[in-house]
Order: sequence, then structure tokens, then C-alpha cells
Amino acid sequence: VQLQASGGGLVQTGGSLRLSCVDSRRTFTNNGVGWFRQAPGKEREFVATISWRGDRTHYADSVKGRFTISRDNAKNTVYLQMNSLNPEDTAVYYCAKSRYAVGSSELSHYVTWGQGTLVTVSS
Repeated sequence: VQLQASGGGLVQTGGSLRLSCVDSRRTFTNNGVGWFRQAPGKEREFVATISWRGDRTHYADSVKGRFTISRDNAKNTVYLQMNSLNPEDTAVYYCAKSRYAVGSSELSHYVTWGQGTLVTVSS
């Protein structure tokens, strides 16, 4: 698996988690990376994205102000810090590598996907 997502788990409402996405093949240094999520019975949706330099980020309105995406290219890792979690954030979270240097919210722009990590927020 090229992209390995981890850090999911069970947390109470208001809690925090930090997800990590490691690129084992060291191929996304020049690419935007995004986080998406898919709740049971729903389509996969965009969460956040970061440019290859880490200087440009974009968030879904539903997570803006609560989630922060960052990256450490020296460690081939992208992070998603999630604060003030609520039950609506429950989903499998996926990281993905964009075909472009700057990520976007478009799923079709992403060429490589990780296996996902489950986040469950209890009320």
C-alpha cells in the first residue's frame, strides 16, 4: 500500500484526533494531498487538501475552523488534526495524492488512495 492512513479511533463529542498519511514510496513530495471521508450509506466527500509546499490549504465548510491539514515532506507525511469532533464526523477517512501540485476538492484529481482509517465520534 503506497499511502498508509492511521490515527483513527473512537472519541467522544468535543474530542480530538490526529490522522497521519505516510507515503511509503516517497512519491507525493511534489503533489497536493487531500483528505476525504465516507460515512455509511453516503458518498465520499472532500475534507481538506494541501499543496505540495504546504503553503496553500482548502477545507470543506463543514470542517473549517475545526480541522487543520499540514505536511512534513521530509517525513513523507501529511496530517489532519481534527478538533471539536461531533458525531457527524464519523466516517472512514482516506488520504489521496493529487495529480497536481495544488490539491482540490475534486475526487477525479486524485490518482492514488490510501486504505482509510475509521473515525467514530460518540455522542
